[in-house]
Amino acid sequence: MRYFDTHAHLTDERFDGDRDALVAALPGRGVALTLDVGCDLRDVSATLALASAHEHIYAALGMHPHEAAHMTDGMLERLREQLKLPKVVALGEIGLDYHYDFLPRDVQRKWFVRQLDLAVELDVPVCLHVREAFGDCMDILRDYRGKLRGVMHCFSGSVETAFACVDIGLYVALGGAVTFQNARKLLDVARLLPLDRLLAETDCPYLAPEPHRGKRNEPAYVRHVVARIAALRDEDEAIVAEALFQNGLKCFGIEE
Repeated sequence: MRYFDTHAHLTDERFDGDRDALVAALPGRGVALTLDVGCDLRDVSATLALASAHEHIYAALGMHPHEAAHMTDGMLERLREQLKLPKVVALGEIGLDYHYDFLPRDVQRKWFVRQLDLAVELDVPVCLHVREAFGDCMDILRDYRGKLRGVMHCFSGSVETAFACVDIGLYVALGGAVTFQNARKLLDVARLLPLDRLLAETDCPYLAPEPHRGKRNEPAYVRHVVARIAALRDEDEAIVAEALFQNGLKCFGIEE
């Protein structure tokens, strides 16, 4: 089986001690592709360097809602040029986060929309981060139905919201939380959503799946996510793994 970890943060400091060895070992552990996500446009050089140095690593760039107060028109223009680089395949992660409310919500919404507009203009997929903000987010995204493509990363909403995301044209990505016994909503999403609209991710180093919960997450653990999705759907794990891998290629426009 081969896997595509569609959302990782390999430049996080928690990988400083073993990053090179870990990344080099991924293909041998079945992780054929990984998307590394740069969330702060003030410095995405590490993400770009990682993708340039490794054939199996791709990059996504965007301004996370926690950092949106630092966003400027100049950064948006620089992002426009970076999105044209050959290993940069998505804009993100971007979105709304009302859990911590680190920034005023109107500031988050302003730069969310500005980045969505850029993604539509350049026809690149988006990686969306939404936490306790699905009402406002879906109101915004409905205006982009038929124009926007990409993925709802680390999905945490209801089955109804998941189907609404699919209706807009998005994939829905499940991570380590789908292996948690108390994640009832996500279990239904994994069971009921069409297989051709699902992606698997780790969001490492965060949200390690069972049996590694509480430890540093890493791309190789995406296999636990895939196994859980297959078990919940009562489908062959190898078939599900390959379907999710192909979904990742289609979502991000990557040719084998």
